[in-house]
Amino acid sequence: MHHESPVKRRKSRQIRVGSVLVGGDAPISVQSMTNTDTCDVAATVGQIRQLEAVGADIVRVSVPTMEAAEAFGQIRQQVKIPLVADIHFDYKIALRVADLGVDCLRINPGNIGREDRIRQVVDAARHHGIPIRIGVNAGSLEKDLQKKYGEPTPEALLESALRHVEHFDRLDFQDFKVSVKASDVFMAVGAYRLLAQQIEQPLHLGITEAGGLRSGTVKSAVGLGMLLAEGIGDTIRISLAADPVEEIRVGFDILKSLRLRSRGINFIACPSCSRQNFDVVKTMNELESRLEDVLVPMDVAVIGCVVNGPGEAKEADIGLAGGSPNNLVYVDGAPSEKVTNDNLVDRLERLIRDKVAAKKAQDDNTIARG
Repeated sequence: MHHESPVKRRKSRQIRVGSVLVGGDAPISVQSMTNTDTCDVAATVGQIRQLEAVGADIVRVSVPTMEAAEAFGQIRQQVKIPLVADIHFDYKIALRVADLGVDCLRINPGNIGREDRIRQVVDAARHHGIPIRIGVNAGSLEKDLQKKYGEPTPEALLESALRHVEHFDRLDFQDFKVSVKASDVFMAVGAYRLLAQQIEQPLHLGITEAGGLRSGTVKSAVGLGMLLAEGIGDTIRISLAADPVEEIRVGFDILKSLRLRSRGINFIACPSCSRQNFDVVKTMNELESRLEDVLVPMDVAVIGCVVNGPGEAKEADIGLAGGSPNNLVYVDGAPSEKVTNDNLVDRLERLIRDKVAAKKAQDDNTIARG
C-alpha cells in the first residue's frame, strides 16, 4: 500500500486557525463540534479532550449567549487545540470571544445584521489575526433568495455565499474560508463545485444534518468523497447525530480511503464467507476495539482464506491470511509466523503494537538527526 493519492487538489489561499494551516498545500484538517452546554465548562473541556485524543485538528464550540462567551474564555485557557466559536445574530458575542482568544469565528453575515456590525467583527478579527468562516446553509437562506429561487438550490447557496464574500471584499478582508452546506448530497456537491470556481479561499466541506451514525456516515462519505476526489475541500466536518468522537473517526476514514491523510490503522478486511478459516467479523470487531488508541499510520490486512489472503497480506505492514490448519501472518510483505485461531487476536495486537513502537522510534530518531 502506501501509494500517493492521485487527487490533484484545487489551489486555494492558505489561512491559519491557531496552529493548524488550512488551504494551500496543508493537509486536509478534520474537525468536529461539541454538543455539551458551553456554560458547563468542565463537560465541554472534557469533550474537547476526547476529540483531541482521537485526532481532531480543530474543534468548534457553540457560543449562543454572552454567558457562553465568558465560559468559552475559561475553556480556551484549559485546552490547546484550535477552537472555532460558532456565533449567530449577536455580533457583540463575536467581539467578546475575539478578545478571549478564539482561533476562528464562524458567522453567517446574513444574520449578524447591518454592515457596520459586520465591519466591527471583521475589524476585531483583523486586529487579533484570526480568520472567519462564512457559513451558508440551505436551511437558513435569506428570504429574498428563497423567494427568487423558490427553494434551496446550488445556485441559491452560491449567490448567498458570494454576497457575503462581497461584504468582506469591500472591507478588504481575505482571511476567511467558506462553507455551503445542505442535507441533500447533490445540492451540497453542486454548490461547492460552483463556489470552487469563483473564489480562491479555502472551502470547509460538510453535508449538514446528515443523519445518524450509519446513514450520516454513508451520506457524508458519498458527498464529501465526490468533492475530495475532485480536489475540492481544505477542511471537513462530518455532521452526525452521534458521539462527536465518531465524526473524527469517520472523517479520517474518508480521507484515508482517498489517500489524503494517514492517521491510525487502515484495515483491509474481507466481508467473510464460507471459505473463511477464522471468524473474520469477530476478529475485526475485537481488533478495532482494542486498537482505537493507535494513531500511527499503518495498513493491516485481515483476510479469511487463501484466495485473496496472501496477495492482500503481502501489501500490508501486517497481514493475516486464513489457512488450514493454521493461519499465516505476514510482516512487511514476507511470511512471518503461523498462528492458531485460539490466540489470533492477541498475537495480531502484539505484532501491531510492536510495529507502532518501532515506527515511533524511527520517527524520533529522524527528528533527532535533523
